Amino acid sequence: MVSNELIRAQLAKTLEKTDFPELGDKYVGKVRDCYSKDGRRTIVVTDRISAFDVVLGTIPFKGQVLNQIAAYWFESTKQIASNHVLSVPDPTVMVAAECELLPVEFVMRAYLTGVTTTSIWYHYERGGRLFCGHKLPDGMRKNQKLDKPILTPSTKAAKGGHDQSVSREEILAAGTLSADDFDRSAEMCARIFAFGQSLAAQRGLILVDTKYEIGRRVDGSLCFIDEVHTPDSSRYWYADDYQARFERGDEPRGLDKEYLRRVLADQGYRGDGPSPPLSDDVRCEAARRYIALYELVTGRGFVPDFEEPAGRIRRNLGIE
Repeated sequence: MVSNELIRAQLAKTLEKTDFPELGDKYVGKVRDCYSKDGRRTIVVTDRISAFDVVLGTIPFKGQVLNQIAAYWFESTKQIASNHVLSVPDPTVMVAAECELLPVEFVMRAYLTGVTTTSIWYHYERGGRLFCGHKLPDGMRKNQKLDKPILTPSTKAAKGGHDQSVSREEILAAGTLSADDFDRSAEMCARIFAFGQSLAAQRGLILVDTKYEIGRRVDGSLCFIDEVHTPDSSRYWYADDYQARFERGDEPRGLDKEYLRRVLADQGYRGDGPSPPLSDDVRCEAARRYIALYELVTGRGFVPDFEEPAGRIRRNLGIE
């Protein structure tokens, strides 16, 4: 485990933005800076952190952790479902085949939880018993396991907007996706989520929920893109004391971005208006959780790279 001293020393050295025009046309997402050229997409994972669809600041080593845990899952699942990865030439860079993004986020949920306004618990707590086409029974409690994992898609909002949870029927009625594309994507998500839950259980973790991005290659085939089962896209809880904490009404112990969401929610922030600043202590604790999850899931020690990132990326990608 990386020491707290090293994490704190990195606070002023985080990778917030990039500028590599040699890599092609640039698209800036909440966390990733993507460059497209000659049918390839070079994805640079920065240290930016987002929650409630808002970029909040940076977390030490987050880009390195996120890129490497995504690479681990893509490699582990490539025989189960195709993905876009071509190579991982740098701790924060993934080179992938350029794909057309399907305009839907595919969210798999196995528990009744969450704090965002699009979460299943937020909906249920306010009396909703139909969520994305799935009927939910009365009498459930926060963080309770669902009878089976369910797919709860959401629309992809324009930059600065908020995603909206929708049903399969709504997606088809709006013409957002064809029935064939939706159903093929849903089947891919169910398979890879089941694998992720199984592997997480072997590591003493519960993969609670996750969101997937799916793209279409030039040949028309579908594949997973962006990230899979990272702490940005997924919620993880420790398995050993989940049941006891649930029975007491305590929140589960987690190793994911939910920590940051709770900190902000406790301050009354859920994505509307200016976000409160992240304290150094919160940034360091978030980094510690990201690193701990990487080590638990992969079974490998995290080796941080302290080199100035822009120069290192240029060298590793041969654009010096």
